[in-house]
Amino acid sequence: MIAIAVRISDGGSAFYRQVRIGLNRRRFTIIKFRSMREDAERDLGPIWSVPGDPRCTRIGYCLRRSGLDELPQLWNVLRGDMSLVGPRPERPEFTREFRKEQRGYDIRHTVRPGITGYAQIHGWRGYTSLEERLRHDIYYVRNWSLALDLYVLVMTFVRGWSEKTRSGV
Repeated sequence: MIAIAVRISDGGSAFYRQVRIGLNRRRFTIIKFRSMREDAERDLGPIWSVPGDPRCTRIGYCLRRSGLDELPQLWNVLRGDMSLVGPRPERPEFTREFRKEQRGYDIRHTVRPGITGYAQIHGWRGYTSLEERLRHDIYYVRNWSLALDLYVLVMTFVRGWSEKTRSGV
């Protein structure tokens, strides 16, 4: 039903595919429900989305607020590219930049990326402090346990996959 709603809303493709960096810095294609115009990056190239991003479609705002745009990533989990829990995967363009700027950034790539993660349940996602996201991701990698994964999953459902984030960019 979501795919039909996306398709009807602006006539474009229901799904969005994008290359991301995963376990051992291996590239893979992430799948999401499309929440932005088809030509969203034509003029500006790869940039992070921001809250209230004008490139979002009407249905896209709803999908992002609810986190339902992430649902197709279950396919990535089944393929073995991702896990349910882990650091969120980044685009290659951003990964190259972050590796130069942030000491220890590659620690994130010693585990599979996740649909949700420790940083996300603490509000560090999207256009927020890279240092804080990295700090939370490193905590997760170094302290991984089944109990921690269960905690992250429970907190994801309690807090939702919403776009609510901390400020502090």
